[in-house]
This record gives sequence, C-alpha cells and structure tokens, in this order.
Amino acid sequence: MSIFLGPPASRRHKGWFERGYLPHFDGGAVVQAITFRLADSLPREVYKHVLSLAEDGERQGLMHRLIDEGRGCCLLRTPENAAIVANALRFFDGERYKLLAWVIMPNHVHAMVEQIEGHRLDRIVHSWKSFTAKQINRRLDSDGRVWARDYFDRYVRDERHYFNALYYIENNPVKAGLVRLAEDWAYSSAAGRLK
Repeated sequence: MSIFLGPPASRRHKGWFERGYLPHFDGGAVVQAITFRLADSLPREVYKHVLSLAEDGERQGLMHRLIDEGRGCCLLRTPENAAIVANALRFFDGERYKLLAWVIMPNHVHAMVEQIEGHRLDRIVHSWKSFTAKQINRRLDSDGRVWARDYFDRYVRDERHYFNALYYIENNPVKAGLVRLAEDWAYSSAAGRLK
C-alpha cells in the first residue's frame, strides 16, 4: 500500500514567507505582479530606509518611484541585455506560469504572471535572475552582481487590481518619460498587444 504525501518539498507552495528582506506570498495558481531590479539601482542606505516603512503598500509605492528615476548603470537600456531578459521571461510561459504582462525598464523589470500549480514563485524569479545574470555577464565579459537579492511581489486580488497592475506595467515607460505611447517601448508586452 502506498500513501500519497503530496508534492516534494521543492514544489510545495509556501504561502506567506520572508527571506530576511521582504514578505512574499506563494499561493499556487494565483496571479502575481513582480518587480525585480538591478543591484545598483538603489543605494544601500535608501533601500534600508524603504524597508523600514511599516506599510507594505507605502514600501512598494516608494520603491517603484525611486527605481523609476533610472538610477545606476541601467544596463537593461542596452537592447541586447533587454532581449536576454525578455527571452527569459517568455521561455517558461505556459509551462511554469502564464506570462500576462511584462516590461523591461533600464534598471528594473515588472512582470505579471499566473503561477501554474506546483511551480513556486521564488523558484520562478530565481530562474529568471540566475539565467539572465549569467548571460549578461557572459555578454559583458564580467562576473559582477547583476540583480538585487530580493524582489517585490503582490498577488492580484480581483479584476480591478488586475487591470490596474496591467496598466501600470505596460505604461511604466510612458510614466518614466522614455516613450510617448506604451506600444512604442520595444521590451514590453504592450508592444505586441497594442499594435
């Protein structure tokens, strides 16, 4: 007689958890809005101040405003580096997650995905960051840190939240003054969706 004990620990969803930096939610087949940034996009003291804010919404709002200022080397401004990240985001679309919206900004990335049951959010983000860091470093003949250690995630609560997140992600280049229309930014789901 065999007893089913559920998926292996590496595939079990964690619910709420922390990795020492920010709270994260990994709830299985849910829609998540995710932001990850380049390692040099915020000075350490600014990042520590953001983390000290008590309210998660306030923390995320300030973080998004600060990284939209385009700090750091902005190595994602280079089309070849942006293409590496775009290809990585699309690679497991339909297998580990459904990629609903995305944008690659000069110093950060926003993505909205619907997780597929059995594929943990932290592993999805880690695979993006690990693969792209290796590819970008190889391209630049470097071995430096590419991505900041942590990432922001927010599970999408309802239809209104979904459309607000979609609009925010695809219009981020417009808000940052990089283009006039969202579809004019080449490294975004809006480029294909709105043309």
